[in-house]
Amino acid sequence: MTRGADEDQNDVPLPRETTVLFGHEGAEREFLAVYRSGRVPHAWLIGGEPGIGKATLAYRIARFVLAEPDPSRASNADTLALDPTHRTVRRVAVNAHPDLLALERTPGDSGKMRTVITVEQVRRLATFFGSTAGEGGWRVCIVDSADELKYPEGSNALLKMLEEPPPRSLFLLVSHAPGRLLPTIRSRCRRLALRPLEPGDAALAASTALGADADDPAVAAAAAAARGSVSQAIALAGGPMLALRKKVAALLSALPSTDPRALHALGDELDRDRGLLDVFVSAVRDWLSGRLDTEVGNLTRLARTADLWERLSRSARDVEVYNLERKPFVFTIFGLLAEASRG
Repeated sequence: MTRGADEDQNDVPLPRETTVLFGHEGAEREFLAVYRSGRVPHAWLIGGEPGIGKATLAYRIARFVLAEPDPSRASNADTLALDPTHRTVRRVAVNAHPDLLALERTPGDSGKMRTVITVEQVRRLATFFGSTAGEGGWRVCIVDSADELKYPEGSNALLKMLEEPPPRSLFLLVSHAPGRLLPTIRSRCRRLALRPLEPGDAALAASTALGADADDPAVAAAAAAARGSVSQAIALAGGPMLALRKKVAALLSALPSTDPRALHALGDELDRDRGLLDVFVSAVRDWLSGRLDTEVGNLTRLARTADLWERLSRSARDVEVYNLERKPFVFTIFGLLAEASRG
């Protein structure tokens, strides 16, 4: 689980600090079975939607193989979980294990987070894997996420390591969109595809991360709206994002009628807090997705809804890229939705 969209939630554990995994027992069992066989692929591609626990699983795998470097001795293990007080768990949590290297975006000279994992970072792999494992077992590299590798230099530098992997090396690549990675990278990895979490699992994961009651109605409502993403559930549980989704849902339920005053207020809110644009777009997409489910067999309406989806995505992208005002966007989208609802 990543930190999530809300950067103010600094008390939410990072994936390397998270020792509990929810909802991905099948993927965990698959890795464990392969590991116990002793024929372990050197690279794994952990793919799936953002925020569902891919990095959490990667660190869970890393901790296990670092703590249990001999697969034959792991034959009795039925889970990758380690005691939270285990020395390996504590060292990984503070990023101090000598046999684990994490490639992730870092702050640049200006202090702002870089948009990519640089080629210089990837080149550290040669030194890392060129030395003997500090504890005589595996050396593990986590790339979180492979989608953020600088292209093409970073991707090619990683590919070179994957083509000639050192002995006892393990690469764990996290990806939100595996299909966009270089085919040559994908072909050298064993795939672990994770599915979005069920609302119950998302609520448990979010409440655990937030230190909240698992029965907290706000957390349950956020998880139900998060479409299987723990990071989104955490962000929504903060309040403003969930409140915005409820406002958008109310306006959508009234279609084809529209309330100009409510749309003005919604546009003003999106202009004041520009980070809420994604929440608005996600809420509308969910509504459109529901229409697609109910319009199966009606090709005309399906085509119209698919066109609305594309226009929404394209317009939202333009608004964000060119930093345009949100209010005209809101009115345009609801105008199109109202027209479609009358058809």
